[in-house]
Amino acid sequence: MDLFDKLEGRPGPLGSFTSDGYGYYTFPKLEGPLGPEMKFNGKDVIVWSINDYLSVGNHLEVRKADTEAAEKYGFSAPMGARLMTGNSDEHEALERELADFMHKPEALLLNFGYQGIMSVIHALVDRNDFLIYDELSHACIVDGKQLAMADKTVFKHNDMESLEKQLKRAEKRRKPNSSVLVITEGVFGMTGDLGKLKEIIALKEKYDFRLLVDDAHGFGTLGDDGSGAGTQLGCHDGIDIYFGTFAKAVALIGAFVATEPRVIEFLKANVRSQIFAKSLPLPLVVSARKRLQLIRQHPEWREKLWKNTMMLRDGLNDIGYNVLPSESPVTPVLTEGSTELCQTIMRVMREDHGIFVSGVAYPVVPKGMVLIRLIPTAGHTSEHIKKTLEAFEAIKPIVFKEAKEKRTA
Repeated sequence: MDLFDKLEGRPGPLGSFTSDGYGYYTFPKLEGPLGPEMKFNGKDVIVWSINDYLSVGNHLEVRKADTEAAEKYGFSAPMGARLMTGNSDEHEALERELADFMHKPEALLLNFGYQGIMSVIHALVDRNDFLIYDELSHACIVDGKQLAMADKTVFKHNDMESLEKQLKRAEKRRKPNSSVLVITEGVFGMTGDLGKLKEIIALKEKYDFRLLVDDAHGFGTLGDDGSGAGTQLGCHDGIDIYFGTFAKAVALIGAFVATEPRVIEFLKANVRSQIFAKSLPLPLVVSARKRLQLIRQHPEWREKLWKNTMMLRDGLNDIGYNVLPSESPVTPVLTEGSTELCQTIMRVMREDHGIFVSGVAYPVVPKGMVLIRLIPTAGHTSEHIKKTLEAFEAIKPIVFKEAKEKRTA
């Protein structure tokens, strides 16, 4: 069978949405300066779907630093992979600053979060090793697991009994040259709950393993200094390998891994997505340094983020919505309903109320459920929150109609 013919008949679980809903439900275009208010389809909307948690992306000092770096270096330099010709003092300075911020000995800069963690996982374990990961891990971890040659098993989400069962299994089967790597997330991005980091680390007293934590949503937002979920939970030192991305709180491209010097030395020569790819352009590196500096200088941004988060979350609860017990700024609203209801909520909120929210249905969440995920930022105002809550109040008859009909049927 011709490959292209086969692909045409196999759209995948999201295929219908990317075709029929292109430009609206999928691949929407938010235009204008990055912030809590933007334009969608020519209309002004309040946006709850952008991960610029600390509202640093459009900060005047950041814009100035971006412009000056682009003028000074252009976007070609440095050319080549860092291993060959793509290194610079700026790259190395950013790595030192990241390590200091994360209270880890060293850090390694990566071009992208998704590709970065996939390649890190692939590099860390071999065919003699055991890889154990949380079942709700992000797709990048699942794809990284697919690349790894290790024996792979999954544990139930945040279930320590399930994890211990897999650790016992690995203990029984391991060879003298076998290692065990456990992977979880600091913050689970769809539901907002934190990984059971303290409980996982406690299991090291009984089992021999290393812990890799993907803290994409926790980096910059959690902990008294923004150093993430481990600091928030009081167990940061127990994280053996910390992975963070710039795509959330830093509002930029790039990522990093922070750990012991001997591990960084190994990764420099074995992370294939870095060895065989051009290094980050200098303007992005300079911009990341500026953004990290500002985040460290302005703890009040995190305070405002959390104030907005609690105001939004409490307001949604007060008007009768089921807000999942998130421990991060991620604010997920769960309700019963179909894919059609999910689309209706997004459309009515955007068109009738000027509120841009994003929702997911099956296969991202179980059949018969709809999840509306709101991302508060430090840039949102009390007026933005008030208008959003008024809109959610107004659409309650639409949101709860299917659930009410199901109960009375």
